[in-house]
Amino acid sequence: MNNADVNSRREAAISRGVGMMTQVYAERALNAEIWDIEGNRYIDFAAGIAVVNTGHCHPKVIAAAEKQLHAFTHTCHQVVPYESYVRLAERLNEKVPGDFDKKTVFVTTGAEAVENAIKVARIATNRPAVIAFGGGFHGRTFMGMSLTGKVEPYKKGFGAMMPDVYHVPFPIDLHNVPTEQSLGAITKLFKADLDPARVAAIIIEPVQGEGGFYEAPADLMRGLRELCDEHGIVMIADEVQTGFARTGNLFAMDGYDVSADITTMAKGLAGGFPLAAVTGRADLMDAANPGGLGGTYGGSPMGVAAANAVLDVIEEEDLCNRANELGSRLKQRLEQIRQTTPQMVDVRGPGFMVAAEFNTADGSAPDADFANRVRAEGMKRNLILLTCGTYGNVVRFLAPITIPDDVFAEGLDLLEQSIEAAKKG
Repeated sequence: MNNADVNSRREAAISRGVGMMTQVYAERALNAEIWDIEGNRYIDFAAGIAVVNTGHCHPKVIAAAEKQLHAFTHTCHQVVPYESYVRLAERLNEKVPGDFDKKTVFVTTGAEAVENAIKVARIATNRPAVIAFGGGFHGRTFMGMSLTGKVEPYKKGFGAMMPDVYHVPFPIDLHNVPTEQSLGAITKLFKADLDPARVAAIIIEPVQGEGGFYEAPADLMRGLRELCDEHGIVMIADEVQTGFARTGNLFAMDGYDVSADITTMAKGLAGGFPLAAVTGRADLMDAANPGGLGGTYGGSPMGVAAANAVLDVIEEEDLCNRANELGSRLKQRLEQIRQTTPQMVDVRGPGFMVAAEFNTADGSAPDADFANRVRAEGMKRNLILLTCGTYGNVVRFLAPITIPDDVFAEGLDLLEQSIEAAKKG
């Protein structure tokens, strides 16, 4: 069995709509390394898109899952509940930013968390409209697609989006969009098209993920909080990609002086097991009647066990500080490379949620081709990289926060070689 043969089978068996970043097939993985079915070793700078922040197969996470596996795998929490669900909810209620009483519901995916956050905001306010940001990504369900601020590939061809969803620009200094323009767009929206008394929620990623790893300025968050308070709007922080030590805080919103009313999370929550959560103000989370929230697989015992272990690992191994340390080293290396790489116009990101943006050498336009060449050259050297951004011209770095120093140093050398090769075309 080899990668080419399995890839041929994939093309015959799996929908073309499922995109593929690589054509190598994993056999096993450990921490920040993956071995494919041909025995080739790869350094993983993707972490399953910020899912295995605690590394592939962290022994404590695996031990917790194995223990749960031998107890029971599924009862449906709405039918026969279990204490571990309650314990994880208590821990998230304590740890999610916000100085108010909180409650939590568990679901399975990030998109599902976003859907439920909107449901909660709508039923709690009895309002229909939602405001989101250009460049944001909130999932591939119909509400997730509608909230997402990028047409291709997420919306194109799927027909009408959900009604009462409005987009405003996300502030990006590099693209000459200041905070004042973003907040001003909301004010204009309220004057021209949308009564603020109809707005249930404003949803924002503290750091845009698929949009390009742009960090929301502090004055934007303060301005949104003021607008929400003034008009009775629910503020939702989508922390699906930013959560669980990735940004150098347990949650990215810990880095701001205001808090959201509702927080969505998934990805890094359960160390590779499917689990997502919505945590918010208790009065909001209690607005739905019993049965209005939840799902058959919501709060899977396996995912809950893994998530409780993930929270332990983050604390015991001080992964928030580790993320800041690794991110600093990565940004220093990228800045050195930038000195001789005119295509690299920006290096950014909090903690270990770092990105490099590439334009044409003269700086006149985004250069998705260059970013893709960097990614492809990385794969040639067995380094797994991801691209992102509205224009596809950003390379993002999401290695496990537990990556060993020697593997990280090796990966940085391979990254520099990949960028140098991309410059040669």
